[in-house]
Amino acid sequence: MKIGSILENQKIEKRISITPDLVKKYSSLGFEVSLMENYGLHLGIKDEHFKEVGVKILKDESEILNSSDILIQLRMLSDDKTYNIKEHQTLIGVLDPYNNKEKLENLAKKKVNLFSLELLPRITRAQSMDILSSQANLAGYKAVIESFANFEKAIPMMMTAAGTVPAAKVLVVGAGVAGLQAIATAKRMGAIVFATDVRMASKEQVESLGGKFLTVEGSENLETEGGYAKEASEDFKKKQEELISETLKKIDIVICTALIPGKKAPIIIKDHMIENMQAGSVIYDLAAIQGGNTAFTEVDKIIEKNGVKIMGESNILNKLPVSASNLYAKNVFNFISNLIDKDNKKININLEDEIIEKTLIK
Repeated sequence: MKIGSILENQKIEKRISITPDLVKKYSSLGFEVSLMENYGLHLGIKDEHFKEVGVKILKDESEILNSSDILIQLRMLSDDKTYNIKEHQTLIGVLDPYNNKEKLENLAKKKVNLFSLELLPRITRAQSMDILSSQANLAGYKAVIESFANFEKAIPMMMTAAGTVPAAKVLVVGAGVAGLQAIATAKRMGAIVFATDVRMASKEQVESLGGKFLTVEGSENLETEGGYAKEASEDFKKKQEELISETLKKIDIVICTALIPGKKAPIIIKDHMIENMQAGSVIYDLAAIQGGNTAFTEVDKIIEKNGVKIMGESNILNKLPVSASNLYAKNVFNFISNLIDKDNKKININLEDEIIEKTLIK
């Protein structure tokens, strides 16, 4: 069997799907690995590093697209590349079925097996394959670093002969994987951290990291069976808005992470709230690519409103591409390892396996 990967569009995606340390593991599953020339060069990985572990380096990407039994990518391939995919091949990646419906339908007509890894179920057995968690973990960390870099005051409390510098106050909106990592990172750097989430189960996690959980009066547990946040009621939204509005008056840095899969990000930080924030404050919006959690978020821009900087990037992981690639590549390997019949060394699409059934786009 052949497994392959081509370079992503470098303007929007610097991560790669196969790293040298995993090639031997793929070989043990019976795979021959083929990659594009200069596949990892932008991350400091030369073709020689791949060749040393048995990778076949090709100059023609259409050859990889044509001949691979399994193609691993990060983002959905462009139309000109999907044209080269043949029947019964398998494509694995973050295929974003909400926004790529037509492309995926066309590939399905060609009997291409399509697995979208962001659809993985939140079950124990799938944790080692969970690309959303591994990537969100890094995103939460980097969002704190970026916002602190744009905050023009010290973060930890400092006691000097000239006086005391107070610790920065951070509010994390959304205490999922990214939010919890943001809390941990901000706390380690000396900030006072507050957090809010619609899922009451998050309270204990936030407090275990040293954060203070802001509880909405009479709140319900708005969590899906899969562990994601679900749409809040209008009454909850109103109470949450009042609580956040009052809290923001004393907050220096806000990290927004609130997302609902497949939907526009909820606007949580309204314009009137920003007007009441202190000048010099910073908001980093990790939900920017889905519309943002603030009324003013613009992708890849720093917007200043009333002295408050609002920032959000289309792909913050492009600033941590080596770490992000290593984790993503391991997630994908674990998924493929589960997909392969190891005795016959063939792909086995077992629809009784919840992991395969949930990620397969039919």
